[in-house]
Amino acid sequence: MIKDFEGRVALVTGASRGIGYQIAKQLGERGAHVIALARTVGGLEDLDDEIRSAGGETTLVPLDLTDFDALDRLGAAIYERWKKLDIFVANAGMLGVLSPIGHISPKDFEKVTAVNVVANWRLIRSLDPLLRQSDAGRALFLSSVHASTCTPFWGLQSISKASVEAMARTWANESLKTNMKINLADPGPTRTGLRAKAMPGELATNLPTPDEVAADLLPLLMPDVLETGRLYDRVSGEWIQP
Repeated sequence: MIKDFEGRVALVTGASRGIGYQIAKQLGERGAHVIALARTVGGLEDLDDEIRSAGGETTLVPLDLTDFDALDRLGAAIYERWKKLDIFVANAGMLGVLSPIGHISPKDFEKVTAVNVVANWRLIRSLDPLLRQSDAGRALFLSSVHASTCTPFWGLQSISKASVEAMARTWANESLKTNMKINLADPGPTRTGLRAKAMPGELATNLPTPDEVAADLLPLLMPDVLETGRLYDRVSGEWIQP
């Protein structure tokens, strides 16, 4: 295995399953020290076992993204230990209900926006100074086609992911004079539990697996990436203009 992320410190949210798990695993296998954040302790422990068996190192952070005070403390803890952060992958997200906008309950709306939008904003606040200390800070936010298509009944995804896209691009434009590159990626349909919940009748065997998707996204985290403030469409393999 090529250790092309040797010496890099990477934080991955939603690292206990799906695409986040595989991105974290592949980063760890390729030399990065992975800070793996998720609610599910069992999934994090499985990830730790896999990375350590490949000779890598992890720091597990079992945390609910709506614990905003803990997200603030996370940046300070990373600084204490490493003084920097090289990679931030904002993978964690919540689907929410599929419903006409007028039928979404305030509780569901607030819960999804708390996880998909507010938590990522709190993480930006916490991690921005650390990424600026890296020689090549890289941040990647996972988005969705629904951010632009505004598909009927997918309002929570459309609204929250469009907000994430605007937030990431704003951060990128504010960071043009730094070493940071901040981008978005639409992984496309993937064989995950989240996808199965949203599309229960779909033939999942026709979809790429999370490890295949992760392998396609990992190059976006390399120091030689020059794009910033843009969206990468994994299916087409092309950068999409904002």
